[in-house]
Amino acid sequence: MGFSRAELESFRDHVVPDLVGPGLALLFVGINPGLWTAATQTHFAHPGNRFYPALRMAGILDRDLDRTVGMTDEDRRYLVGRGIGITNLVPRATARADELTAEELRDGRQRLLDLITEHRPRVVAIAGVTAYRIAFGQPKARLGVQAAPLAGAELWIVPNPSGLNAHATVASLADDYAAAARAAGVIT
Repeated sequence: MGFSRAELESFRDHVVPDLVGPGLALLFVGINPGLWTAATQTHFAHPGNRFYPALRMAGILDRDLDRTVGMTDEDRRYLVGRGIGITNLVPRATARADELTAEELRDGRQRLLDLITEHRPRVVAIAGVTAYRIAFGQPKARLGVQAAPLAGAELWIVPNPSGLNAHATVASLADDYAAAARAAGVIT
């Protein structure tokens, strides 16, 4: 499946629903949906995004998901059944995260806190240290487990899986995601 630039642009500002369910153990938090994600209604769906390959390599998933064409209901049930949820700091789709304002990121903080309070995951893993720094007013935050919990959940800052993040590889993302998943009890 492919999209023309015009088709993708038609999904600007669309919202992708949170993927959460009962037994939530590990909540991954993206910055905001990309246009491909909005078009497929599947988080981290862009073909160049390394999120699902990293989850597979980490052992968090035991099968491949073809997210580029959109997840099936079975795929969604599979993730929820494994105790995994996915949301975003900012719900509106853009072509790039740098199109968001600092105010939108700060507003996303309260939205996230409300979601965590409602669903009570053991671990929250925010994928993007720069967005976290802005949203939570923590300019010196670093990757890894954070000293203070977030609304009662253990907080991890993990690298963004976007293909635009040249500092990360699928293998390094897998290591970081596996650490958060072990803390959540999703893998041993």
